[in-house]
Amino acid sequence: MGTCRILSRGSDAFRDRAEAAEMLARELSLFADRRPVVLGIPRGGVVVARVLAKELGGDLDIVLSHKLGAPHNPELAIGSVSEDGKVFLDERLAAFTGAGTRYIDREKARQLDLIAERVERYRKVRPKVPLEGRVAIVADDGVATGATMKAALWSARLEKPATLVAAIPVGPEETVAELANLADEVVCLEAPPGFAAVGEFYRLFEQVDDEEVVAMLKNEFARQGGR
Repeated sequence: MGTCRILSRGSDAFRDRAEAAEMLARELSLFADRRPVVLGIPRGGVVVARVLAKELGGDLDIVLSHKLGAPHNPELAIGSVSEDGKVFLDERLAAFTGAGTRYIDREKARQLDLIAERVERYRKVRPKVPLEGRVAIVADDGVATGATMKAALWSARLEKPATLVAAIPVGPEETVAELANLADEVVCLEAPPGFAAVGEFYRLFEQVDDEEVVAMLKNEFARQGGR
């Protein structure tokens, strides 16, 4: 189990995703000399990851994993599939929910179909960065149930990074604590009581579309010298 750092249990709103990312970068400054790979969860998480990558001198990438939903309860993640088809399965939870091999194979195929379109769109401008032996920081603009972040952490762990970190501006304390079972370190700026939705904790919480994500990846790839 990794460490979990919650900086505040207040409910102050961030100005925007960039401000939240700057605050996270200060808390993650010990990784600044290790050129981390900062993985944004599309779409809003890429805004956070871009600032983190710049502030920490790291490489920006995205994580395109999808959760494998449980039978009759698709919001419950029993595992994840990465963009290259690798599967992480919580075998205990899969057995508990009755997810057999045939169901898992169908769910994997369905999620890979959904991933394929994003792979085609994003990987044209940003080839995947290998994580093995690197510090990998998975970032989003917040978590609620944590299912998407869990899927991203599961998939990132399959690539054997040296250190795996979850970086989150805001989320409910119970969810944030659960993520420490999957990451070496979890950093969350705020875990307010009575959490309802991520957007409530931003004064400016604009929708981020695919074109913006592509532009961010293209710009960062050029800034990093095409590496």
